[in-house]
Amino acid sequence: MNPFVAPVFMLIVSNVFMTFAWYGHLKFKTAPLWIAVFVSWGIALFEYWFAVPANRIGSQVYSAAELKTMQEVITLAVFAVFSVLYLKEPLGWNHLIGFAMIAGGAAFIFRGG
Repeated sequence: MNPFVAPVFMLIVSNVFMTFAWYGHLKFKTAPLWIAVFVSWGIALFEYWFAVPANRIGSQVYSAAELKTMQEVITLAVFAVFSVLYLKEPLGWNHLIGFAMIAGGAAFIFRGG
């Protein structure tokens, strides 16, 4: 596995699972909370099967700060798509500008010292 590319793809998959675990239950608000927690926990298990190896593989070429930053930017991108397609919640210009500012800040992490 290419340690530069594999973590990116694995973190994308991880974040899809994580986003469903954390927010997917919002479409089922009448379900008891304890069921939502257990289902979310089960989904999150799959997230860990991708996130932990992604960070282990990625640590060969990225710092911990770079891996965390990468994960956060991927989280925002995955969440934006999830929010629009699954939750049917629109993204406004304020969301897009905020996400762009976070991505801009992330660029400084990868700039190097």
